[in-house]
Amino acid sequence: MIEHPLSTAAAWIAFFAQIDFPVLRHSVTELEYWHENADNTDIHKLSEVILHDPLLTLRVLAYIESHRHQRQTTDITTIDRAIMMIGMTPFFRDFQQLPIAEEQLKSHPQALLGLLKTVNRACQAAQWARQWAILRRDVDVDEIRLAALLHDLAELLMWLFAPSLALAVAQTQLAQPHQRSAHIQSAIYGVPLYRLKLELAKAWRLPDLLVQLMDDQHAENPRVRNVKLAVDLARHSANGWHDAALSDDFTAIRDLLHINQETLVRHLDVDTATADALLAQDKPAT
Repeated sequence: MIEHPLSTAAAWIAFFAQIDFPVLRHSVTELEYWHENADNTDIHKLSEVILHDPLLTLRVLAYIESHRHQRQTTDITTIDRAIMMIGMTPFFRDFQQLPIAEEQLKSHPQALLGLLKTVNRACQAAQWARQWAILRRDVDVDEIRLAALLHDLAELLMWLFAPSLALAVAQTQLAQPHQRSAHIQSAIYGVPLYRLKLELAKAWRLPDLLVQLMDDQHAENPRVRNVKLAVDLARHSANGWHDAALSDDFTAIRDLLHINQETLVRHLDVDTATADALLAQDKPAT
């Protein structure tokens, strides 16, 4: 565990290069079940287990890159393709007895809660990103889903391996809501997480397309904007549907998808009372 900030992004990358990524306990249970019921397992079922855990997803992508053949020139940008490349039998052989995140953070219950909230937020962002990509008729909606799921991978890793620092960041953000997150992260971690995320993605040789989709600086690209807006909405709505930033989120999403507020709210899959409140507080432009 890291108790004090490291001085550079390179120092963090060197640290993360030597660790064994844990996964969620639920993922271990699911993998064991499908391994025991291999006759009823298919790529789609296994893919859904993986895509409900950004930590396991990251582990699978890192595995693919570490086992890349020299003749393999095409990047693997979806989990379905990754499983096809690995093969079902080798997958179950090499993804056994995985370290468990809940065990790692057993003595840090607040950090575990922070991790699980971040995981839930990532999964929600991935779900919305995929829905919106379908509405946009994107060339590959699963790439969009994967990028949204992994967008905040650096934050996940901080909860796991620097829990005290991650708690300090979360508490400071609550105490100073108008302060830029990057400034708070730089002060506490020694580096902003958006920069660390991109440096880690490159160090782990994640596909260039995936790295670009996770990079908010390319938001002029509709695919990147699709990912960014889903991540933003998941982050802001996690604070409650009254969050002041949601109005700007809704405007940007409507512009991206060319839909009205009623259609957008319908795709959020919220309860009736919340939907009515969102429609009342934020009318689309006419």
